[in-house]
Amino acid sequence: MTYVCPMHADVTAGEPSTCPQCGMKLVAAGGSAPAAASYVCPMHPEVIGTAPSTCPICGMKLVPTEGAPAAAHEAAEPHDHGGGDGLEWEDLMPDINRASDPGNMIWQLIDRETGAVNHAIDWAFTVGDRVKIRLVNEMDQDHPMHHPFHVHGAGRFLVLTRGGTPEPNLVWKDTVLLRAGETVDILLDISNPGLWMAHCHIAEHTESGMMFSFNVARRPEPVR
Repeated sequence: MTYVCPMHADVTAGEPSTCPQCGMKLVAAGGSAPAAASYVCPMHPEVIGTAPSTCPICGMKLVPTEGAPAAAHEAAEPHDHGGGDGLEWEDLMPDINRASDPGNMIWQLIDRETGAVNHAIDWAFTVGDRVKIRLVNEMDQDHPMHHPFHVHGAGRFLVLTRGGTPEPNLVWKDTVLLRAGETVDILLDISNPGLWMAHCHIAEHTESGMMFSFNVARRPEPVR
């Protein structure tokens, strides 16, 4: 049995492991007889298996052949994913990105301290606060992909670290690209009072619920 990285086809191993480049779990490749297959990749119908698994091409979970979603293409064709991350938030799986919508994919922002999800997240700040926030884009999900995280109106932030490595370009931002499997630390400088929003800047993900609102209070006037 050979195991391969869904994101980096050149990374293979003889036993279950993780990819040294992106951290994604290696998935089994080959060894299944087509006649006995009962699971298929929604994006790549030529990828089949006899047990639940993931597609070695796009990383999507294989689904039962009965009632399986239609593939994105009528016939299996070579997929050119390019040699890099592409532009903006585009990653190496553009076909499944385009096929994902609120009907088949639920995107979530989760506050790990409270367990609150999306609109249930209840943050509150005061003008003048400086808040360190850790953003984690976990690989343990149906479709790992890049997410541009945006803080709307409340202030500005610095990217402090990426994957534990200090960020050399300390410039003020309101959006940061969080790549699949990446952890980013930011320092949010709160400067504007009001009701503001934080969300993924991919419109389809925001529509699916990947956003929340938070309050920023005015700093009390000093007592004279």
